[in-house]
Amino acid sequence: MSVAKIIEISSSSPKGFEDAISHGIARASETIKHIQGAWVSEQKVVVEKGKVVDYRVTLRLTFLLEAAKSEKPAKAKK
Repeated sequence: MSVAKIIEISSSSPKGFEDAISHGIARASETIKHIQGAWVSEQKVVVEKGKVVDYRVTLRLTFLLEAAKSEKPAKAKK
């Protein structure tokens, strides 16, 4: 049996939405194990002087929780 958790992160890139998504997932992978999937829940851009200068995404990441470790190991039968 497995249990998953969903978290929300935001990421940005001056290059585009795909780059923001890739960087967000790569950065999250540095500290979160077992990422199984992601979906974009929001996209927006920052506009300055009529030009897009930053692409921002809000991502929801799903990852598997690690199995709980028992406090005491089971004793071997003789």
